[in-house]
Amino acid sequence: MKTVLRCFCLVAGALMFGGGIALGAEQTYPSKPIRIVVAFGPGGIADTIARLVGQKLSERFGQSIVVDNRAGAGGVVGAKLVAAATPDGYTLLVVTAALAVNANAPRDALDPTTQLASVALAASAATIFAVHRTAPAKTLMEFVRGSKNGRFTYSSAGVGTTEHLTAAFVFGAVPGIEATHVPFQGGAAPVTAVIGQQVDLTSTTVPTAYSQIKAGNLKVLAVASHKRIAVLPEVPTLAEAGCQDFENSSWVAFFAPPGTPQAIVQRLNAEINAALRQADVRERLAGIGFDPQSSTQAEFSRYVREEVAKWARVLKATGIALN
Repeated sequence: MKTVLRCFCLVAGALMFGGGIALGAEQTYPSKPIRIVVAFGPGGIADTIARLVGQKLSERFGQSIVVDNRAGAGGVVGAKLVAAATPDGYTLLVVTAALAVNANAPRDALDPTTQLASVALAASAATIFAVHRTAPAKTLMEFVRGSKNGRFTYSSAGVGTTEHLTAAFVFGAVPGIEATHVPFQGGAAPVTAVIGQQVDLTSTTVPTAYSQIKAGNLKVLAVASHKRIAVLPEVPTLAEAGCQDFENSSWVAFFAPPGTPQAIVQRLNAEINAALRQADVRERLAGIGFDPQSSTQAEFSRYVREEVAKWARVLKATGIALN
């Protein structure tokens, strides 16, 4: 009885003091500036969305938001920095879908399903397949079948990017063709290579190519989505274009260190979703080809698990090795 009472007292004490401190911190959160670590360099898509949403969070919280760009290893450098940070809600991560791909790397990987706390999905944009504006093909399969001797080149933002893997998976399902990947560093270069007719086709994202699409310099043959997208309603899906059905969205999302109190994670999820519902934010995202997203923290956690598993299957099917 005495032991039980002592345990009860210890537990009660922990709830009163340890739990009370945590509860107090959650009730007053945030009481100081929040740092958002962007796992890519300044000026990119992740950085743009981090600053856009961060400004709204600053207004809603009444606290400064400090954006800290920590690029490297496809987002892994920034992700590991946040994974090791104090789990108090004052250090957040903004990263792209590359995180789900790199979780499957044989070494130096970070698994977001266990080493980070999923907070909120901010925005997404579908992968598209585009050719030079003068290309005669009207659909992706027409382009593939019409290529000389079944051979053609395609560009992407780099080996192991979601755009590269999507193209390799889709083209790998078409017998009798030879699709040669031409990787570039960064998003704009593979699009420029198609416009300059250095490569035949690019697998890229809507935001990366949007200005060139609007200018009439690119012809989009298919979108990697199960349904047509609002920004390009005339473009068929892969399945409609006669190819392997596959969906890939280049997403940008918020994470926190593992162990961050659930109440704080839920608060962040609610505030980020509220920011994304604002008209000026939605207009800005639409202007760069992104669709704002809204999900609960549980829904986003499930989505991250599905994304990691999806890319594991694609890597196995294509035989592409990550460094």
